[in-house]
Amino acid sequence: MKRMMIVAVGCVVVAGAYAESKSFQASLTPDIAIHSKDTHIKGVALSIWGENPQSALAIGFVNGSSGDSVGLSWGLLNYAENYKGVQWAFANCATGKFVGWQGGCVNFAEDLTGLQTGTVNLANKLTGLQLGMVNYAKTAESGVQIGLVNIIESNGWFDGLPDELAKGMVFVNWRFE
Repeated sequence: MKRMMIVAVGCVVVAGAYAESKSFQASLTPDIAIHSKDTHIKGVALSIWGENPQSALAIGFVNGSSGDSVGLSWGLLNYAENYKGVQWAFANCATGKFVGWQGGCVNFAEDLTGLQTGTVNLANKLTGLQLGMVNYAKTAESGVQIGLVNIIESNGWFDGLPDELAKGMVFVNWRFE
């Protein structure tokens, strides 16, 4: 009897975990959607404005990803907390850890590991490559910037060569710790 009770409880827990994940989401806003914004989407999300934790292909005007999310987000504006994958939009923003590629006009990542390609690329912590007209990083562990204006605030002025170039440079700048 005890064993059947454990199996029954386990089935309820597993069913609850599967119930929290859906394969499709469509939304007008985060509150006007097929599923609540707390539902994890594993599949496709189509949105005017959507916001879910996800492992998905998100296509919409505004794609929001909450919590730890992965996938491809494509739209006019993408925003996320922690994200792994690709964000392609006019503007992309990751307020936590971003691993992957941000491509658009304006890109921001709090902690970037990967690639930013755009007109303006911003990262508080850079590990990777920024390609754009203006590239800014507050600090870089191991990063390269290629563009017209390149700023790594934590660099000195040519005193750390060859590991770091300068605080601000035209065409190229780097830092390797």
